[in-house]
Amino acid sequence: MYHVYISVSGEDRIARFTMDSETGRLKPGKDITLSGRPAYAAVDPKQRFMYVARKDSLQVTSYAIDTKSGDLKEIGTVPIAADPAYLSTDKTGRFLFSASYFNGITAVHKIGDDGAVLETPIEWLATGMRAHCIESDPTNRFVFVPHIFREDAPNTIFQFKFDAATGALTPNNPDRRDPPRPDGPRHFCFHPNKPIVYFSNEQGCSVGAYALDPVAGTLSHIRTVSTLPEGWSGESKCSQIRMTPDGRFLYAPNRGHDSIAEFAVDPDDGALHPLGHAPAEKIPRAFQIDPAGRYLLSAGHESGRLGLYRIDQETGRLERRSTHPLGKLPMWITILPAD
Repeated sequence: MYHVYISVSGEDRIARFTMDSETGRLKPGKDITLSGRPAYAAVDPKQRFMYVARKDSLQVTSYAIDTKSGDLKEIGTVPIAADPAYLSTDKTGRFLFSASYFNGITAVHKIGDDGAVLETPIEWLATGMRAHCIESDPTNRFVFVPHIFREDAPNTIFQFKFDAATGALTPNNPDRRDPPRPDGPRHFCFHPNKPIVYFSNEQGCSVGAYALDPVAGTLSHIRTVSTLPEGWSGESKCSQIRMTPDGRFLYAPNRGHDSIAEFAVDPDDGALHPLGHAPAEKIPRAFQIDPAGRYLLSAGHESGRLGLYRIDQETGRLERRSTHPLGKLPMWITILPAD
Protein backbone atom coordinates (compact mmCIF):
# COMPACT_ATOMS: atom_id res chain seq x y z
CA MET A 1 0.00 0.00 0.00
CA TYR A 2 1.04 3.60 -0.63
CA HIS A 3 0.23 6.92 1.01
CA VAL A 4 -0.54 9.69 -1.52
CA TYR A 5 -0.33 13.40 -0.68
CA ILE A 6 -1.48 16.13 -3.09
CA SER A 7 -1.06 19.86 -2.43
CA VAL A 8 -4.37 21.54 -3.31
CA SER A 9 -3.07 25.10 -3.22
CA GLY A 10 -6.32 26.86 -4.07
CA GLU A 11 -8.03 25.37 -1.02
CA ASP A 12 -5.22 25.52 1.58
CA ARG A 13 -5.03 21.80 2.17
CA ILE A 14 -3.10 18.63 1.42
CA ALA A 15 -5.40 15.92 0.06
CA ARG A 16 -4.62 12.40 1.23
CA PHE A 17 -5.32 9.01 -0.34
CA THR A 18 -4.25 5.43 0.20
CA MET A 19 -3.34 3.53 -2.93
CA ASP A 20 -3.36 -0.23 -3.47
CA SER A 21 0.09 -1.03 -4.83
CA GLU A 22 -1.23 -3.95 -6.89
CA THR A 23 -4.48 -2.59 -8.36
CA GLY A 24 -3.84 1.14 -8.13
CA ARG A 25 -7.17 1.67 -6.41
CA LEU A 26 -7.33 5.03 -4.59
CA LYS A 27 -9.22 5.61 -1.37
CA PRO A 28 -9.64 9.17 0.01
CA GLY A 29 -8.26 9.82 3.49
CA LYS A 30 -8.33 12.67 5.98
CA ASP A 31 -7.00 15.92 4.48
CA ILE A 32 -4.48 18.19 6.20
CA THR A 33 -5.30 21.89 6.48
CA LEU A 34 -2.39 24.19 5.68
CA SER A 35 -2.88 27.90 5.08
CA GLY A 36 -0.75 30.12 2.83
CA ARG A 37 -1.30 28.18 -0.42
CA PRO A 38 0.66 24.93 0.03
CA ALA A 39 2.45 23.96 -3.16
CA TYR A 40 5.72 22.14 -3.72
CA ALA A 41 6.87 19.37 -1.41
CA ALA A 42 10.00 17.34 -0.76
CA VAL A 43 10.71 14.18 1.24
CA ASP A 44 14.04 13.15 2.75
CA PRO A 45 15.76 10.01 1.35
CA LYS A 46 14.70 7.85 4.31
CA GLN A 47 11.11 9.10 3.88
CA ARG A 48 10.74 10.14 7.51
CA PHE A 49 10.10 13.85 6.93
CA MET A 50 8.17 16.01 4.46
CA TYR A 51 8.72 19.68 3.65
CA VAL A 52 5.99 21.83 2.09
CA ALA A 53 6.38 25.31 0.59
CA ARG A 54 3.60 27.79 1.40
CA LYS A 55 3.61 30.29 -1.46
CA ASP A 56 1.47 33.11 -0.11
CA SER A 57 2.80 33.14 3.44
CA LEU A 58 6.44 32.63 2.33
CA GLN A 59 7.07 29.73 4.69
CA VAL A 60 8.29 26.14 4.67
CA THR A 61 6.59 23.69 7.02
CA SER A 62 8.31 20.50 8.22
CA TYR A 63 6.37 17.32 9.03
CA ALA A 64 7.27 14.00 10.59
CA ILE A 65 5.69 11.16 8.58
CA ASP A 66 3.96 8.26 10.29
CA THR A 67 4.68 5.66 7.60
CA LYS A 68 2.10 3.25 8.99
CA SER A 69 -0.94 5.55 9.21
CA GLY A 70 0.23 8.18 6.73
CA ASP A 71 -0.39 10.96 9.27
CA LEU A 72 1.76 14.08 9.15
CA LYS A 73 2.85 15.74 12.41
CA GLU A 74 4.00 19.35 12.10
CA ILE A 75 7.41 19.81 13.72
CA GLY A 76 8.30 23.30 12.56
CA THR A 77 7.59 26.24 10.26
CA VAL A 78 10.17 28.81 9.18
CA PRO A 79 9.90 31.95 7.03
CA ILE A 80 11.66 32.06 3.68
CA ALA A 81 12.20 35.40 1.97
CA ALA A 82 11.80 34.10 -1.59
CA ASP A 83 8.79 32.12 -2.80
CA PRO A 84 10.08 28.59 -3.55
CA ALA A 85 9.08 27.09 -6.90
CA TYR A 86 10.76 23.81 -6.02
CA LEU A 87 12.05 21.96 -2.96
CA SER A 88 14.33 18.94 -2.62
CA THR A 89 16.75 17.50 -0.07
CA ASP A 90 20.31 16.42 -0.61
CA LYS A 91 21.03 12.68 -0.60
CA THR A 92 21.84 12.67 3.13
CA GLY A 93 18.63 14.43 4.15
CA ARG A 94 20.66 17.04 6.09
CA PHE A 95 20.00 19.99 3.76
CA LEU A 96 16.96 21.44 2.01
CA PHE A 97 17.40 23.02 -1.44
CA SER A 98 14.98 25.61 -2.82
CA ALA A 99 14.71 27.52 -6.10
CA SER A 100 12.73 30.75 -6.37
CA TYR A 101 10.99 31.42 -9.67
CA PHE A 102 10.09 35.09 -9.13
CA ASN A 103 13.12 36.11 -7.06
CA GLY A 104 15.87 34.26 -8.92
CA ILE A 105 17.29 32.83 -5.69
CA THR A 106 18.87 29.44 -5.05
CA ALA A 107 19.02 28.58 -1.34
CA VAL A 108 20.26 25.88 1.01
CA HIS A 109 18.87 25.46 4.54
CA LYS A 110 20.17 23.06 7.15
CA ILE A 111 17.80 20.43 8.50
CA GLY A 112 18.04 19.88 12.26
CA ASP A 113 18.52 16.56 14.01
CA ASP A 114 14.77 16.49 14.70
CA GLY A 115 14.03 16.71 10.96
CA ALA A 116 12.83 20.33 10.97
CA VAL A 117 14.25 22.96 8.61
CA LEU A 118 16.27 25.69 10.34
CA GLU A 119 15.47 29.33 9.62
CA THR A 120 18.81 30.88 8.66
CA PRO A 121 19.96 29.78 5.19
CA ILE A 122 23.46 28.46 4.62
CA GLU A 123 23.38 29.68 1.01
CA TRP A 124 21.31 32.48 -0.53
CA LEU A 125 22.55 32.88 -4.11
CA ALA A 126 21.23 35.08 -6.91
CA THR A 127 21.22 32.96 -10.07
CA GLY A 128 18.59 34.36 -12.41
CA MET A 129 14.88 34.94 -12.73
CA ARG A 130 12.57 31.96 -13.35
CA ALA A 131 14.62 29.35 -11.49
CA HIS A 132 12.33 26.33 -11.59
CA CYS A 133 14.03 23.30 -10.06
CA ILE A 134 17.01 22.24 -7.95
CA GLU A 135 18.36 18.74 -7.33
CA SER A 136 21.66 17.12 -6.39
CA ASP A 137 23.07 14.36 -8.57
CA PRO A 138 23.11 10.71 -7.35
CA THR A 139 26.64 11.13 -5.92
CA ASN A 140 25.51 14.21 -3.91
CA ARG A 141 28.56 16.14 -5.20
CA PHE A 142 26.85 18.35 -7.78
CA VAL A 143 23.69 20.46 -8.01
CA PHE A 144 21.80 21.75 -11.07
CA VAL A 145 19.34 24.64 -11.29
CA PRO A 146 17.46 25.11 -14.61
CA HIS A 147 15.93 28.47 -15.60
CA ILE A 148 13.20 28.73 -18.22
CA PHE A 149 13.27 31.17 -21.15
CA ARG A 150 11.61 34.59 -20.87
CA GLU A 151 12.64 38.18 -21.59
CA ASP A 152 13.94 38.39 -18.00
CA ALA A 153 15.13 34.79 -17.68
CA PRO A 154 18.43 33.28 -18.85
CA ASN A 155 17.40 29.98 -20.58
CA THR A 156 20.18 28.06 -18.90
CA ILE A 157 21.16 25.35 -16.40
CA PHE A 158 23.36 26.54 -13.53
CA GLN A 159 25.99 24.01 -12.45
CA PHE A 160 27.29 23.87 -8.87
CA LYS A 161 29.65 21.79 -6.79
CA PHE A 162 28.05 20.76 -3.50
CA ASP A 163 29.80 20.19 -0.18
CA ALA A 164 27.68 17.61 1.65
CA ALA A 165 29.51 18.32 4.91
CA THR A 166 28.73 22.04 5.08
CA GLY A 167 25.88 22.55 2.58
CA ALA A 168 27.96 25.04 0.55
CA LEU A 169 27.38 25.56 -3.17
CA THR A 170 30.30 26.61 -5.40
CA PRO A 171 29.91 27.51 -9.09
CA ASN A 172 31.32 24.76 -11.28
CA ASN A 173 33.51 25.40 -14.34
CA PRO A 174 31.69 26.30 -16.48
CA ASP A 175 29.04 27.65 -14.13
CA ARG A 176 26.19 27.05 -16.56
CA ARG A 177 25.15 25.06 -19.61
CA ASP A 178 22.95 26.77 -22.18
CA PRO A 179 20.60 24.68 -24.31
CA PRO A 180 21.34 24.83 -28.05
CA ARG A 181 18.11 26.81 -28.60
CA PRO A 182 15.69 28.86 -26.45
CA ASP A 183 13.82 25.84 -25.10
CA GLY A 184 13.56 26.91 -21.44
CA PRO A 185 14.68 23.98 -19.25
CA ARG A 186 12.21 23.56 -16.37
CA HIS A 187 12.48 20.24 -14.45
CA PHE A 188 14.81 17.25 -14.75
CA CYS A 189 15.40 13.64 -13.76
CA PHE A 190 18.42 11.35 -13.69
CA HIS A 191 18.68 8.01 -15.47
CA PRO A 192 18.93 5.39 -12.67
CA ASN A 193 22.05 3.67 -14.06
CA LYS A 194 23.50 5.86 -16.82
CA PRO A 195 25.22 9.27 -16.60
CA ILE A 196 22.35 11.00 -18.42
CA VAL A 197 20.03 13.78 -17.24
CA TYR A 198 16.70 14.54 -18.96
CA PHE A 199 15.23 18.05 -18.84
CA SER A 200 11.65 19.00 -19.68
CA ASN A 201 11.76 22.19 -21.77
CA GLU A 202 8.84 24.49 -20.95
CA GLN A 203 8.91 26.75 -24.00
CA GLY A 204 10.39 24.20 -26.39
CA CYS A 205 7.79 21.51 -25.58
CA SER A 206 10.56 18.97 -25.64
CA VAL A 207 12.90 16.81 -23.60
CA GLY A 208 16.61 17.57 -23.70
CA ALA A 209 19.05 14.76 -22.91
CA TYR A 210 22.42 15.72 -21.43
CA ALA A 211 25.48 13.60 -20.68
CA LEU A 212 26.72 14.08 -17.11
CA ASP A 213 30.48 14.00 -16.60
CA PRO A 214 30.67 12.02 -13.32
CA VAL A 215 34.06 13.51 -12.41
CA ALA A 216 33.62 17.17 -13.38
CA GLY A 217 29.88 17.31 -12.67
CA THR A 218 29.13 19.18 -15.90
CA LEU A 219 26.50 18.62 -18.58
CA SER A 220 26.84 18.23 -22.35
CA HIS A 221 23.81 18.31 -24.66
CA ILE A 222 23.16 15.06 -26.53
CA ARG A 223 19.82 15.53 -28.28
CA THR A 224 16.36 17.07 -27.95
CA VAL A 225 13.07 15.29 -28.69
CA SER A 226 9.65 16.95 -29.08
CA THR A 227 6.85 16.12 -26.65
CA LEU A 228 4.13 17.16 -29.13
CA PRO A 229 2.57 15.21 -32.01
CA GLU A 230 4.08 15.90 -35.40
CA GLY A 231 2.30 18.77 -37.14
CA TRP A 232 0.54 20.10 -34.03
CA SER A 233 0.95 23.89 -33.87
CA GLY A 234 -1.18 25.05 -30.92
CA GLU A 235 0.12 26.76 -27.80
CA SER A 236 1.53 24.39 -25.21
CA LYS A 237 4.17 24.22 -22.47
CA CYS A 238 5.88 21.31 -20.77
CA SER A 239 5.68 20.87 -17.01
CA GLN A 240 7.33 18.15 -14.92
CA ILE A 241 9.23 15.06 -16.04
CA ARG A 242 9.40 11.55 -14.56
CA MET A 243 11.16 8.26 -15.36
CA THR A 244 10.18 4.80 -14.17
CA PRO A 245 12.53 3.42 -11.46
CA ASP A 246 13.94 0.82 -13.87
CA GLY A 247 14.83 3.49 -16.44
CA ARG A 248 12.78 1.92 -19.25
CA PHE A 249 10.15 4.64 -19.76
CA LEU A 250 9.94 8.43 -19.45
CA TYR A 251 6.91 10.76 -19.33
CA ALA A 252 6.48 14.52 -19.81
CA PRO A 253 3.09 16.32 -19.71
CA ASN A 254 2.06 19.02 -22.19
CA ARG A 255 0.03 21.93 -20.78
CA GLY A 256 -2.11 23.17 -23.66
CA HIS A 257 -2.10 20.02 -25.74
CA ASP A 258 -3.23 18.48 -22.42
CA SER A 259 -1.50 15.18 -22.85
CA ILE A 260 1.29 13.10 -21.37
CA ALA A 261 4.07 12.35 -23.85
CA GLU A 262 5.28 8.76 -23.55
CA PHE A 263 8.83 7.62 -24.38
CA ALA A 264 10.72 4.35 -24.36
CA VAL A 265 14.33 4.70 -23.21
CA ASP A 266 16.98 2.86 -25.24
CA PRO A 267 18.72 0.40 -22.89
CA ASP A 268 22.09 0.95 -24.57
CA ASP A 269 22.49 4.69 -25.05
CA GLY A 270 19.49 6.19 -23.20
CA ALA A 271 17.98 7.67 -26.36
CA LEU A 272 14.26 8.49 -26.21
CA HIS A 273 11.85 6.85 -28.63
CA PRO A 274 8.37 8.46 -28.80
CA LEU A 275 5.52 6.05 -28.08
CA GLY A 276 2.51 8.37 -28.29
CA HIS A 277 0.39 10.62 -26.10
CA ALA A 278 -2.11 9.84 -23.36
CA PRO A 279 -5.00 12.34 -23.00
CA ALA A 280 -4.76 14.20 -19.69
CA GLU A 281 -6.82 16.55 -17.53
CA LYS A 282 -6.82 20.28 -18.36
CA ILE A 283 -3.30 21.71 -17.77
CA PRO A 284 -1.52 18.60 -16.42
CA ARG A 285 0.99 20.23 -14.10
CA ALA A 286 1.62 17.85 -11.20
CA PHE A 287 2.24 14.15 -11.74
CA GLN A 288 4.08 11.27 -10.14
CA ILE A 289 4.96 7.60 -10.69
CA ASP A 290 4.55 5.05 -7.90
CA PRO A 291 7.76 3.51 -6.44
CA ALA A 292 7.23 0.22 -8.33
CA GLY A 293 6.73 1.95 -11.69
CA ARG A 294 3.27 0.46 -12.25
CA TYR A 295 1.01 3.51 -11.99
CA LEU A 296 1.12 7.20 -12.85
CA LEU A 297 -0.97 9.93 -11.22
CA SER A 298 -1.59 13.20 -13.10
CA ALA A 299 -3.50 16.22 -11.74
CA GLY A 300 -5.22 18.84 -13.89
CA HIS A 301 -4.28 22.31 -12.64
CA GLU A 302 -7.43 23.81 -14.17
CA SER A 303 -9.81 20.84 -14.03
CA GLY A 304 -9.14 20.05 -10.36
CA ARG A 305 -9.27 16.32 -11.09
CA LEU A 306 -6.80 13.47 -10.73
CA GLY A 307 -6.24 10.83 -13.40
CA LEU A 308 -4.85 7.42 -12.49
CA TYR A 309 -3.05 5.53 -15.28
CA ARG A 310 -1.67 2.01 -15.45
CA ILE A 311 1.77 1.79 -17.06
CA ASP A 312 1.94 -1.14 -19.47
CA GLN A 313 5.07 -2.96 -18.36
CA GLU A 314 5.81 -4.23 -21.87
CA THR A 315 5.06 -1.19 -24.02
CA GLY A 316 5.22 1.77 -21.63
CA ARG A 317 1.87 3.07 -22.87
CA LEU A 318 -0.54 4.63 -20.36
CA GLU A 319 -4.05 3.29 -19.78
CA ARG A 320 -6.38 5.52 -17.81
CA ARG A 321 -8.09 3.55 -15.07
CA SER A 322 -9.96 6.12 -12.97
CA THR A 323 -10.64 9.82 -12.33
CA HIS A 324 -10.99 11.47 -8.92
CA PRO A 325 -12.08 14.96 -7.78
CA LEU A 326 -9.35 16.96 -6.07
CA GLY A 327 -10.19 20.65 -5.82
CA LYS A 328 -8.83 24.01 -6.90
CA LEU A 329 -5.26 24.24 -8.27
CA PRO A 330 -3.49 20.98 -7.39
CA MET A 331 0.27 21.63 -7.43
CA TRP A 332 2.28 18.61 -6.27
CA ILE A 333 1.93 14.84 -5.82
CA THR A 334 3.92 12.67 -3.43
CA ILE A 335 3.63 8.85 -3.26
CA LEU A 336 5.26 6.98 -0.35
CA PRO A 337 5.28 3.29 0.63
CA ALA A 338 3.32 2.39 3.76
CA ASP A 339 4.77 0.21 6.50
